[in-house]
Amino acid sequence: MNTFNSRGYLFKQMLAALTGGFVIFSAIVIMWMIGYQLAYAGRIFPGVSVAGVDLSGLAPDDAALKLSQTLSYPITGKVLFRDADKIWLASPVELGMVFDPSASAFAAYDFGRKGGLFAALSGQVSARGLGADVAPVVIFDQRVAYAYLQNIGAQVNQSVVEASLRVEGTNVVSQPGQLGRALNLDATLIYLGGQLQSFRDGEVRLVIQETSPKLLDVSSQAEAARRILSQPLTIAVPNYQQDDPGPWIFDVPVVANMLAVNTVENGGVTEMQVGLDPNKLRVSLNDLKVLVDQNPANARFVFNDETLQIEAIAASAIGRAMDVEASIKAINEALLRGEHTVVLNIVEQQPAVADTASGAELGITQLVAEQTTYFYGSSSARIQNIKAAAERYHGLLVAPGETFSMGSVLGDVSLENGFAEALIIYGGRTIKGVGGGVCQVSTTLFRTVFFAGFPVVERYSHAYRVSYYEKTISGAINPDLAGMDATVYFPLVDFKFQNDTPYWLLMETYVVGETLTWKLYSTSDGRSVTSETTGPGNVVPPLPPIFEENPELKVGEIKQVDYPAQGADVTVTRTVWRNGQIYFTDQFQTHYQPWAAVCEYGPGTENPERAARKSKLCLTPNT
Repeated sequence: MNTFNSRGYLFKQMLAALTGGFVIFSAIVIMWMIGYQLAYAGRIFPGVSVAGVDLSGLAPDDAALKLSQTLSYPITGKVLFRDADKIWLASPVELGMVFDPSASAFAAYDFGRKGGLFAALSGQVSARGLGADVAPVVIFDQRVAYAYLQNIGAQVNQSVVEASLRVEGTNVVSQPGQLGRALNLDATLIYLGGQLQSFRDGEVRLVIQETSPKLLDVSSQAEAARRILSQPLTIAVPNYQQDDPGPWIFDVPVVANMLAVNTVENGGVTEMQVGLDPNKLRVSLNDLKVLVDQNPANARFVFNDETLQIEAIAASAIGRAMDVEASIKAINEALLRGEHTVVLNIVEQQPAVADTASGAELGITQLVAEQTTYFYGSSSARIQNIKAAAERYHGLLVAPGETFSMGSVLGDVSLENGFAEALIIYGGRTIKGVGGGVCQVSTTLFRTVFFAGFPVVERYSHAYRVSYYEKTISGAINPDLAGMDATVYFPLVDFKFQNDTPYWLLMETYVVGETLTWKLYSTSDGRSVTSETTGPGNVVPPLPPIFEENPELKVGEIKQVDYPAQGADVTVTRTVWRNGQIYFTDQFQTHYQPWAAVCEYGPGTENPERAARKSKLCLTPNT
């Protein structure tokens, strides 16, 4: 019991001693604080500085004087701006900085006196022990700084420039692109303000925003363009044979004129492409297509009337057609690979009938129609034209259901194709022209088709009655043959008929002396033809003769160049029968104009009409 009491007594004594000590320590601290505050009343606490200038113990006015004498940074300081090898150096005052020493001194004086008792005491202790540097009070006129930075921007900024590529003559000129650059004034001002606040020399970062062009480098495209123009372009048909058209050579200036530079978007990426302009190349290839393309040609045959078999007289030929779009692609791809000889893209077309075909396969088993016309008294030139035209159809096949165009087979009627100059009807006159007499061939085909019973799709008559088309085997004129002529002046005027049978049709033509025979071989489907004609009606006398001066004739010379003909109307009705039933009926109505005789005379000829009558030329019907 006594031990317990003694321990309690000791504890109380210790507690009393501690309490007393704390009270004494607190009293000392309070007295020190009061003394510290009294000692620095009206003065800056120890350890406080502004921009590194110690202002300990100074009154605000004295501190302001010291700052004004010590801190010359606004005037003597250096702020550096840099862009690559360009440098700009300015003093803070040039950048709009003004230092306020009085406000800075009062800021130093306020340090340790604000923020409550404990915050103030903490500041005083910290300043005395560790030091406290108060930021100087400056006035930053951003308008001045903005103007200074704008001047830098004028030297730094540059517009975005896209890379370019162009062709001048046969030369390729390229320019690289350029990055766009723009000084961000607002962001740079923030960095500048921080540097000025430090009151130290230093470098301020220029905030420059760069913009990349869509195309920066086109050197590879320029090199591709130079390769394209390094030599002429040669275009040829595949598997070139001696008789094939081409090859065609495009000289470098021609290729340069077609070279195109295009900018395209590919998956969100801008690309520059070089190659020949498809539109310009298409024009050239379409011109070549006329030469390259050829229709497949069926074999040609004749029918052997003894064996009743067909015999080939000309082999079939594979057709070809240029694929223009595929050829454009092939040419550009080849040029980009550095190739300058390019093969056109050609599609082959097989003929429908090879020379191995038989008559049974084609349904050509017998003669189904034959007609002969007579052209006694024709000139040698007219006979030459009849032969040249007729031979184009000898051995020709017409497919089942095909509408046959005589003009498309006839082709170009020219001197180069074996035709001669003879009399033709043109522009309401009978004149000398290439191909006179071809209508003897179209008239013969018309009559053969007419009596074979095939539908006539297109037929035109002559402007006036031509005696050749009404002649009989004896040479006499048969008026009942009026209205049974057909003219061809392709492509304006054509003769067409349809093979409306399921069998192929074989044509044979024979010119013997001054006669033309046209034969059609096929398989008869039982059709036959009857016809009737009105004969020439509404007959109109020929027009009065016409006399014209011809400077190529001599004085007194008279030459008749056209002959009179009566005008008339004729209607021919055809009835096509098949197996005893009417298959179809059609009519061919023809209107012939009255025609005038035309005589030419030499200059200086007196009374050419009397001279013509004397020579029995250009006589009127009543003469």
